[in-house]
Amino acid sequence: MKRLLQISFLLLFVQIASGQEKLDDFGRIILNTYLPDDMSIPSEAKNFLSTKLSQIASNNGMGGSQLNPRFVITAAVNVGTKDIIPGPPQMIAQNLEVTLFVGDALDNTIYSNVILNVKGVGTNENKAFIEAIKTINPKNKEILDFLETGKKKIIDYYTSQCDFILKNALSLAKLEKYDEAIYALAVVPEVCQECYNKCLDTATYIYQQKINAECKVKLNEAKMAWSGSLNAEGAERAGSILSSINPLSNCQSDVDNLIKSIDSKLKADEKKKWDFQMKQYADKVAAQKEQMRIAEENMKRDDAQHERESSREAAYREKQSLRNHELDKLRVNANREVALEYARNQPKTINHYNINWR
Repeated sequence: MKRLLQISFLLLFVQIASGQEKLDDFGRIILNTYLPDDMSIPSEAKNFLSTKLSQIASNNGMGGSQLNPRFVITAAVNVGTKDIIPGPPQMIAQNLEVTLFVGDALDNTIYSNVILNVKGVGTNENKAFIEAIKTINPKNKEILDFLETGKKKIIDYYTSQCDFILKNALSLAKLEKYDEAIYALAVVPEVCQECYNKCLDTATYIYQQKINAECKVKLNEAKMAWSGSLNAEGAERAGSILSSINPLSNCQSDVDNLIKSIDSKLKADEKKKWDFQMKQYADKVAAQKEQMRIAEENMKRDDAQHERESSREAAYREKQSLRNHELDKLRVNANREVALEYARNQPKTINHYNINWR
């Protein structure tokens, strides 16, 4: 079974390699930029502040899409003083107190905050706000310390909640909510190493459940498509369904039997499309297996190299480390592809959170 899971993840990795950049948003601590709707600053200044918050997160390796909207970076702005400077042109000078927050948007909990005193001068209030916000430096030591504190609190959250995350994912899997379960496990960042590894192993187990369940459903759909039209048209519909089944699911032998049954009952003049369809399916599986063979040969080659360069005991440790690294990479990408698709289909609820930290 362990070997079967390894191959399964390898096959999926081959299919999704082109989406690597988006998948990499998983495994990191991501801060989503959020500003409440009722902020009492001009709209242009608010948009500029939102961009500044995104810049702060991105410049420090915590920016990204809303794949995990739980953790946010937000701000509150208070006007300290506002002075009119005679012209021409007349200018407005504002001293602002900008408080940045990192926190948990779902639990409505602040993890860290920092107060920045900034000043801006402009020909109107909006421009004065913007000029003040421009002076915020994302690499300011106070900001770096503020982000580091928030990051540690997020790590603490995953460390303390790991058992609950695992239990919740298994409960979702029992309800056949496999994608949601895998998503809940995939958002755990790699920096939380112990919890991350536990979640990876659990996601592997749930992923196998997922493809087994999907195979059962699709196999029944294919049988119905074929029994409804025992001709080339019915075979084409059934073949389309069968070709979408993961070859490493546990009902693959039943899939093969149905393919043989359909093939034996088609008339000679009806088999052209069917044969072409099955050839495409066979070629796809063969290509996946070839990719698997190449990956395994690369691992064996590297294993041999390590054995030549190290003592037997050291080589064994290196070999196991390498193999686990390669396998984990495949497993991670398989999980993240499922999680990414799940996240894409979720409503963007972050704008409706009741966050008002001041």
